[in-house]
Amino acid sequence: MSAAQTGEARPSRGGRRWGFRCAAVLLGLSVFPLVELLCVCCGWGVRHDVDDPFVGFSAVYPLFVQNASGTHWEIPKSRRKFFKPESFPVAKAGGRRVFCFGGSTVQGRPFATETSFTSWLEIALNCATPEQDWRVINCGGVSYASYRLVPIVEECLRYDPDLFVICSGHNEFLEERTYAHVKNAPAWLSTTQQLLSQTRVVTLMRSALQPESSPEARPRRDVLQAEVDALLDYRGGIRAYHRDLEWKRGVVRHYEYNVRRMIDIARAHGVPVLLVQPPSNLSDCPPFKSSSGSDCAQADLTRRDAWLVKARAAQRTDVKQAIRCFQNALAIDDQFAIVWYELGKCYEALPDVERARQAFLAAREQDICPLRMIAPLEAALQRVADDTDTPLINAHVLLERQVSSGILGDFLLVDHIHPSIRGHQMIAERLTSSVLERLALKPSAGWRQRANAQWKRRFESLDAMYFLHGKRTLEALRAWTTGRADGPPIESRSAAAGSPPPDSPTIRP
Repeated sequence: MSAAQTGEARPSRGGRRWGFRCAAVLLGLSVFPLVELLCVCCGWGVRHDVDDPFVGFSAVYPLFVQNASGTHWEIPKSRRKFFKPESFPVAKAGGRRVFCFGGSTVQGRPFATETSFTSWLEIALNCATPEQDWRVINCGGVSYASYRLVPIVEECLRYDPDLFVICSGHNEFLEERTYAHVKNAPAWLSTTQQLLSQTRVVTLMRSALQPESSPEARPRRDVLQAEVDALLDYRGGIRAYHRDLEWKRGVVRHYEYNVRRMIDIARAHGVPVLLVQPPSNLSDCPPFKSSSGSDCAQADLTRRDAWLVKARAAQRTDVKQAIRCFQNALAIDDQFAIVWYELGKCYEALPDVERARQAFLAAREQDICPLRMIAPLEAALQRVADDTDTPLINAHVLLERQVSSGILGDFLLVDHIHPSIRGHQMIAERLTSSVLERLALKPSAGWRQRANAQWKRRFESLDAMYFLHGKRTLEALRAWTTGRADGPPIESRSAAAGSPPPDSPTIRP
């Protein structure tokens, strides 16, 4: 009986043809996840096997070398312009090793590693599980951004680590990179490339087609010097900062790539990771550089400035009137960072904590010289933590909860980003619990009391010169953040990517 007689619809040849085509496409696409699974099972195409697609380095030197007797790994003098002395035995002989990576916050600036959260963490872990014999190694480098931490993370795999702590995000805008290949690509294409670059199939193909020895590999990357060459290390370096939204997006993409890469490196070798979001000073840190919006005419700026004069005059007698004036100024130009900050101080005086926080955050985001971790970087860190199921400790929220005003400022921070000694101890206490949980270890009863007693003894053992040096470092840091570093003028920087600057900077954060 025919299809017409039975009343059944007979598929057309065109429908069958399209069905075959869709099935062929789906079959072809199914090969990709199967090959990806094969790469995972065989250990092929791990992302850290290839170069950073964003930047390269003129040279990469190890952070640790063996001492003369060959008994310890130590940071050589040649690296101590950026790192503090650190050492640990070559032979592990049991015990646990935790490596902490980051910038000057990890190092404990403006003081040193003796009062960094890494030292307090080591004491607390040994009080919580003394049978483990803990050693916490400080790998915090002054002005070190995430892309400079990746080679150090790879290196530390050789030292039999038990856990990595990564605390990075403040230094991403310190060095000059163009990200030309990122800025010139459409957003959808950059996103697609970033997603594909995370797969092992693409990584394996890239390493085969562009080996490291090939001079054509990554031809468009910026090549950075072996050590940090921060813009603010030069007199007037703050003049080099301008509003550049595409560059900012490139920095955020690079940061996210690096955090993912460090986690991949660790997991490929079975090393668990803890992420830490570093804190920022919101209420007591004005923006370092403000700039008008590009679409503001001179007449607009004149009206904005008139409102600012009225607002600042009203601050002394009528805070609510000052708020209205600041809001009128922002209605004309909402990109002038200092206005947001002064508005936040007015809300803080009322007090209106939530509006004050939002204004302070806007001031941080509009800062032309972003020396504090901005919201897109925080979002990228959270995204990586969620995607990779990596525990993330928000040190900003942790410290802010201890502030009576509800907004983090000078109470637990000594400057724009660096925690006070008490702040470092609070971070260490939270980290102790997280490390033990990550390694499935149960702490002994009363460990916090024992840790506090040993912390007190450690603090009392520090001499006056330690704190005097910290005070002087803090003064130098404040000069650095305003572009008053004791280095050569910004115009005299060497154009050669691998060559050192004409004169060694002497002030660093």
